[in-house]
Amino acid sequence: MVQGRKPKKQLTPLELRIMQILWDAGPSPVQLVQERLGDDLAYTTVQTMLNVMQRKGHVARSLVGRAFEYRPLHSRDVAMGSAVRDLLNRMFDGSVESLVMNMVRTKQIDSAKLAALVELVASAEGDSDGDRK
Repeated sequence: MVQGRKPKKQLTPLELRIMQILWDAGPSPVQLVQERLGDDLAYTTVQTMLNVMQRKGHVARSLVGRAFEYRPLHSRDVAMGSAVRDLLNRMFDGSVESLVMNMVRTKQIDSAKLAALVELVASAEGDSDGDRK
C-alpha cells in the first residue's frame, strides 16, 4: 500500500517527543534534537527519525551551513486536535459525550472540574462570538 498524500498518521511516541522539542526550540539541527531527547539514541537514529518525519509531512528541513535544520510543519494545537479526533473516532465512535462520560465513570473528572470546564467553554464561545462581530 502506497502512503502517498493520505491524511497524516498520528505521531508515534518518539515522533511526538521530537515535535515537542521542535515546537519549544524552533528550527533545530539533528544534534540539538538528539541532546534534548536526553536518552541513548544515536545521532544517526535521530537523523533517520527526522527524515522519516519529513517524508510523512510532519517536518521540513533546510540546509544551514553544513547541517540540516528541521522545523515542524504544523502547530502543537493542530497535532493535539488531530490526536483527539483520532481518539474520539477510534474509541468513542466520534462521541464527545461518550468520552466525557467515560472520564466521569473512571473518576478522571468530577462535577467540580466539569463545572469549571463549562465556564471555560462559555467564555471561549463568547470570545469567538465577539471576534465575528
